[in-house]
Amino acid sequence: MEPGHSGTDSPYVRLGVADDASFDAVQEAKAEKLAACGDDPQAKARIEADYDAVLLDRLKQRQAGKISQGAVSASQQEARAASPLKQLKLPALPQLPMGRSVSPRSRPGFSMEWPRFGLAEGQRLWLPLLIHGGLLAWITLLSPRANALSLILAIGTGITILNLLWRHGRFFKAAFWGFAGLAVGLGMGAMLTQPLAMTSPLQELQTSSTLALLVQLLLAITVA
Repeated sequence: MEPGHSGTDSPYVRLGVADDASFDAVQEAKAEKLAACGDDPQAKARIEADYDAVLLDRLKQRQAGKISQGAVSASQQEARAASPLKQLKLPALPQLPMGRSVSPRSRPGFSMEWPRFGLAEGQRLWLPLLIHGGLLAWITLLSPRANALSLILAIGTGITILNLLWRHGRFFKAAFWGFAGLAVGLGMGAMLTQPLAMTSPLQELQTSSTLALLVQLLLAITVA
């Protein structure tokens, strides 16, 4: 024993362990002393104080280099028991491959596709024929006003988009062809009405609307 550990004032003596006792032996001695104290809080407090004094003395001896190999192993166990969080191993992060460049061809992007044409079948054929035919008959027979023509063109554009979406399932492609048919038809109507020298602006709008519906109908039943 060290000089300070002899006598009844030594925490080692009060715990009943030797200077080079292992950590498990110190733990067992503490547990036995606490069990023997019963419900005496003062005695339990003295045992806890002796236990802390033993751990502190071990730490001082290790720092001063005055500790046996058995006490070193006991101190290591004390450190592991005192800081269990240090024993946790975090999962390793996956390593990214270095030195590899992404080829421009492998990068995602938007691609333009040439349209494919094919005549629709079944409901995809007769439904736009029925609706666009009704809208064309409305213009031809009833000569609607400008506000009604705007409604007719909106219905025709919507039916064209829905039918194209029904055929190939691509909304942006369907919307593109629906509004493209509207623009092309109105442009063709504007170019045709000038040589005809129509006197009424309403007649010019009716002609342009008729051509727009025809172009949309053609796209609705042919663009695949």
